[in-house]
Amino acid sequence: MQAVRSIAERVIENVEKVILGKDQEVRLTMVALLCEGHLLIEDVPGVGKTMLARAIARSIGCTYRRIQFTPDMLPSDVTGVSVFNQKTQEFEFRPGPLMAQIVLADEIN
Repeated sequence: MQAVRSIAERVIENVEKVILGKDQEVRLTMVALLCEGHLLIEDVPGVGKTMLARAIARSIGCTYRRIQFTPDMLPSDVTGVSVFNQKTQEFEFRPGPLMAQIVLADEIN
């Protein structure tokens, strides 16, 4: 348990170098990450939600993708799509942003 705490504290310290004045938000984000859960952050534009997600992903070496939701989005825009490759005569899966390890879904309305 001490090893997990030590790693979490190092990640928090690293993220707090980028995200200033949001100590509680950074800690709660780490709690959600360690619990393998999801996190919903609701706030006004320009307060660092995207930067927080990006900083956490970089600190732990995870892939990060951002999804800008629009009314005309299709499920395949998020999950990915199978595309037919004419050279190989086979379908190839092109993963969407949801296949990243840390995903920021923006403007969920």
